Amino acid sequence: MIRTARYRPPTPQDLSENDRQGGATVNHVQLRPPTMADVARLAGVSHQTVSRVLGDHPNVRDETRAKVQRAIEEMGYRRNSSARALATRRTRTLGVVASNTTLYGPASTLFALEEAARAKGYTVSTVSLRRLAVETLSEALDHLSEGGVEGVIALAPQRSAVEALAELRRPFPVVAVGTGSGAEIPSVNVDQWLGGRLATRHLLAAGHRTVWHLAGPEDWQEATDRAAGWRATLEAAGVEPPMPLRGDWSPLSGYRAGQELAGWVGRGLTAVFVANDQMALGVLRALREAGVRTPQDVAVVGFDDIPESEFFAPPLTTVRQDFATVGKRSIDLLLDLIEGREPSGTPGVAIEPQLVVRASTAPD
Repeated sequence: MIRTARYRPPTPQDLSENDRQGGATVNHVQLRPPTMADVARLAGVSHQTVSRVLGDHPNVRDETRAKVQRAIEEMGYRRNSSARALATRRTRTLGVVASNTTLYGPASTLFALEEAARAKGYTVSTVSLRRLAVETLSEALDHLSEGGVEGVIALAPQRSAVEALAELRRPFPVVAVGTGSGAEIPSVNVDQWLGGRLATRHLLAAGHRTVWHLAGPEDWQEATDRAAGWRATLEAAGVEPPMPLRGDWSPLSGYRAGQELAGWVGRGLTAVFVANDQMALGVLRALREAGVRTPQDVAVVGFDDIPESEFFAPPLTTVRQDFATVGKRSIDLLLDLIEGREPSGTPGVAIEPQLVVRASTAPD
């Protein structure tokens, strides 16, 4: 008898083969989805052991876990999530509320959260909003609650979003991302203040007497913290910070600011710290069109380390954010809160960024 463990629907060819055998059962296909009991038989373990492996229980030997996982893959077994939720009162679904997901930072954070949740055996239900205000956030949380999520992560980089979250009744654990320091709810952040300091200190160490700054939108806490790091580093060096310019994260706003900055070349401007790489792209173009060389005349540092930054002309020195770690720490913190454990790590501790030096500050 030939047996194939992986399930697939019967085809017309299978049925024809069955007819030619006089109606006898031909076991070329398994005519039902594989069950947990099938997995247990193939792996040579108990039904309870398979359940423990699927539930990521720690008290399973590594070799047994590997054997069960091989059987699951070979059979193409898929858990019945509805039945599991009824039995355990757990849906293993997390919610994410986000806005501005077309921007690199929020988009990268969202992807990292989904990857980290999947690694823990959870699915993610996402609600994207135009803006995070009390009314829209309340509606989003109600929607996710009706969907049975066990907890929510809110991407809240704007101060107005943080304030709205603090006001809301939260029917399940909520973790915020991108709030900056001092948030009243559990949060995970990149240390934006340190990022601004790294960029500014790098330019001062290269011999520049001062550093100009193109900041992000005023309501964004990340923009405020990056500017604060820039300002504090200049003041610590005994330098009066120039009046910062402000953009909206877009290359166009960077281009317009770059046109203004070009007018200050020869009058004390030799270095610029730009609050994100997209605006830095616009600055570089504006300077180039004005006949200003980078980095010989003006050195430029960005923020984010987007994938394209190493292909700018010249390649951009920038501050890299570790979005994968943000995603993992956020999911770990939320699961600790859901399961009533002491958080593994202190909520609110920021993740350190890294300076990536390229040709926009380092002439050949």
